[in-house]
Amino acid sequence: MLWTEKMFNVKKPIIAMLHLSPLPGDPLFKHGDSMKDVVSKAREDLHALLKGGVDGILISNEFSLPYQRNMQFITPAAMARVIGELKSEINVPFGVDCISDGLATIELAAAVDADFVRGTFSGVYVGDGGLYNNDFSMLLRRKAELHLDNLKMLYFINPESDRNLDLRPLSSIAKSVIFKTDADGLCISASAAGQDVDNQLMIDVKTVNPDVVVVCNTGVRLDTVQEKLRYADVAIVGTTFKIDGVFKERIDVNRVKSFMEVVCGLRKQYE
Repeated sequence: MLWTEKMFNVKKPIIAMLHLSPLPGDPLFKHGDSMKDVVSKAREDLHALLKGGVDGILISNEFSLPYQRNMQFITPAAMARVIGELKSEINVPFGVDCISDGLATIELAAAVDADFVRGTFSGVYVGDGGLYNNDFSMLLRRKAELHLDNLKMLYFINPESDRNLDLRPLSSIAKSVIFKTDADGLCISASAAGQDVDNQLMIDVKTVNPDVVVVCNTGVRLDTVQEKLRYADVAIVGTTFKIDGVFKERIDVNRVKSFMEVVCGLRKQYE
């Protein structure tokens, strides 16, 4: 049995993204904005996702654009405040992702008792933000120092928007990352948020690494979920749960319910 089945109590769990509004210090956080409003909007989205029936929540600073490789302290501090105010209302396993900063992600997880994290913890990438070099030896030692033995880590191995400078086949990268880090899960992405993940990539990674959790990280919609769950063990869903499927909108509880009804029907074939 995969660890995800034990944590979420279902096969093929759906982890919903809880995108926090711009936070203090972010370019999109304007004069007059407040943390009180950030918390209020996060609470509204959280309850819509939970009412819709998702299996887990992944909280991220999605609107901290452009993302920082070495995050200012204010960002994880603000995220910790939001999570602290909402934690008693979260009744499913939850994780955190301080986007583009693996160390901040791990330390935030320690502060809020997260069940899992997602992030770019390994590899060297280049993109609009420049060169992104990850030191997983440091990150895993910090995780050990914080005694996060039970914290599950979901690794990006082909992050959206950035190009991997490691030219090996993705299945070979996955096998190497697992050997060196004992990764709990591998996130397979498309070239941009909301785009469809190549099914063959998921097949290749799972074939070479059958015991690791393969996560379909982008492009899971009502019209693609059946196909994607055929190859992925977990799906992370963000934009499709929003009003009209628009990235910048709030969560639409009816879209979540419709999606999860389909997923519950699909699960019968995996029992």
